[in-house]
Amino acid sequence: MDRRSSDRQDKRRQRSSEKKVANKIVAWVIGIVLAVLVIVGLMGYRYVRSALEPVDPNGKTSISVTVPAGSSTKQIAAQLEAKHVIKSATVFSYYVKFHNIADFQAGQYKLTQRANMSTVIQALRAGGSATTAAGQLLVKEGTTIEQIATSMDKLTKSNKNLTGKKFLALMKDQTFFNQLAKKYPQLLSSAANAKGVRYRLEGYLFPATYNVGAGETVKDLVDAMVAKTDSVMQSYYKSIKKQQYTVQEVMTLASLVEREGVTQDDRRKIAGVFLNRIDAGMPLQSDISVMYALNTHKTHLTNKDTSVDSPYNLYVHTGYGPGPFDSPSEQSITAVLSPDARDKDYLYFVANLKTGEVLYATTREQHDANTAKFASDNAAADK
Repeated sequence: MDRRSSDRQDKRRQRSSEKKVANKIVAWVIGIVLAVLVIVGLMGYRYVRSALEPVDPNGKTSISVTVPAGSSTKQIAAQLEAKHVIKSATVFSYYVKFHNIADFQAGQYKLTQRANMSTVIQALRAGGSATTAAGQLLVKEGTTIEQIATSMDKLTKSNKNLTGKKFLALMKDQTFFNQLAKKYPQLLSSAANAKGVRYRLEGYLFPATYNVGAGETVKDLVDAMVAKTDSVMQSYYKSIKKQQYTVQEVMTLASLVEREGVTQDDRRKIAGVFLNRIDAGMPLQSDISVMYALNTHKTHLTNKDTSVDSPYNLYVHTGYGPGPFDSPSEQSITAVLSPDARDKDYLYFVANLKTGEVLYATTREQHDANTAKFASDNAAADK
């Protein structure tokens, strides 16, 4: 056998040996992947199975749950989890979808932790008692915590647990906030880290109509409000993370956009203006921020007003400020996450208080001209 033939045989043996090694590695990797899938599958199965079981088989305490008319499955699930009636809102939602259940009844329910998920669902389908025992609390878009407290006082006659004073005291209760932050980490973690805020839950009490039961407490009601906010925000957490915002920043800008814009088109453009100013290192100069700093409403601000010493005064301070100024709507949140006309480099806007028209400008000179155009209408609106 010549040397060349011998070399070819050596190479074939080497390739055969390498192939065997490669096959072993592939088999080893496939084995690991399959093992991981089996482990994950078993863990998932155990998690789902556990979630279907009662929170506490020995639980006897009656838990009040209010399901407003028109509530979505996610909103109902979030409230049930928040009140510890079920273990997992996610499993609840998938269970309902898988079994094609869609006929939940609005009403007031008395549930316990000893009921499994199937039993809870049966109760919600059967219907609860009327929800007018204590009345309804309307939280309008752009409402502040102190305005909510005023509205809550109207419910006191039918439910002595609900008073504006108790509500405001709860808004200052750091222990209660910490409990909520632990329950809703995606929603409240950035609010927990904020400095200089007046109320940590400002902006996180979602605007909606809340049916209030006779035995409901302020904590119950606030928990339901925060649960609803978290339910709405589930659709936006990925976008917030992708755009490298914090939830606190988004909710803060949304709370300004809520009060500055009327139409969705203008909200998106105003959001673009605010974001352009932040990128340029300019103060937002929103009148809403000054009125919040002053804790009052004014149709016209003086130079003294816009110079007030407060971290909320965004005429003086750059950036987002400590936190939200009111409860923004979902439309204002989407406006911040999907702003319009940023490529036009608008840095200013002014609204006609009489007609609602909004004009945008890239320079101070253009803005002054737009302001002068609306001067007579805005002066009449101020009176």
